[in-house]
Amino acid sequence: MEIYPAIDQMNGRCVRLSEGDYKARTDYDVAPLAMAASYKASGARWLHVVDLDGAKNPAQRQKTAITALVEESTLLVQTGGGVRAPADVDDLLALGASRVIVGSLCVNEPKTVMAILDKHGPEKIVLALDVRGDFDGGFFVTSSGWQDTSASRIEDIIRLYQGRARHILCTDISKDGKLKGPNVALYKFLCEQTPDMRFQASGGVTQLSDLDALKASGAAGAVIGKALYEKRFTLDEALRKVA
Repeated sequence: MEIYPAIDQMNGRCVRLSEGDYKARTDYDVAPLAMAASYKASGARWLHVVDLDGAKNPAQRQKTAITALVEESTLLVQTGGGVRAPADVDDLLALGASRVIVGSLCVNEPKTVMAILDKHGPEKIVLALDVRGDFDGGFFVTSSGWQDTSASRIEDIIRLYQGRARHILCTDISKDGKLKGPNVALYKFLCEQTPDMRFQASGGVTQLSDLDALKASGAAGAVIGKALYEKRFTLDEALRKVA
């Protein structure tokens, strides 16, 4: 299982939101480049970068900061935030990103996303399908920075992209930034439903045993953010855990 240490950046600083709420923001006294360097030193291969400025306003995308993270960290970078058109994907790949995270478009404009996948291939794109709900009523995919909940269940959206997409980043929004453990049962369900997809679990990783559970669920990757910032465990420990 791949570990994706996360950097959510805003105004040149590392921050973390709770359930995607900009008003529930925690700022950390560390620069993104310094954090990326520490992840590199710990043995990370990938870096998960969310541009929160770009997510609010694509015109404010932090292109210089993303380029610096790619070039100075030398890590493989998957990044997103405010990707609203094919040109945004082109721009981020041109900056050196190894993979671009595409979110709301997956729900709102599937034909556009299929064209993006056809152009760049499944290894360059990760679909971000972030959900609200439960097993009783179903897990429904959100859009517009988690503000709008669609009428589409996650398994139905995934079915649209089978044969084209390979990487899916799934966040249970109720777990995001809460440090209360991930929704392991959700990832087990998704992996069993569509074993040809590679799922990245995001939201709730709190302790090293969570990584054991996610690996057992079949998840191909885990995004870890707040637990590292809050020093619940080190990246070195996490990498050793899944080796």
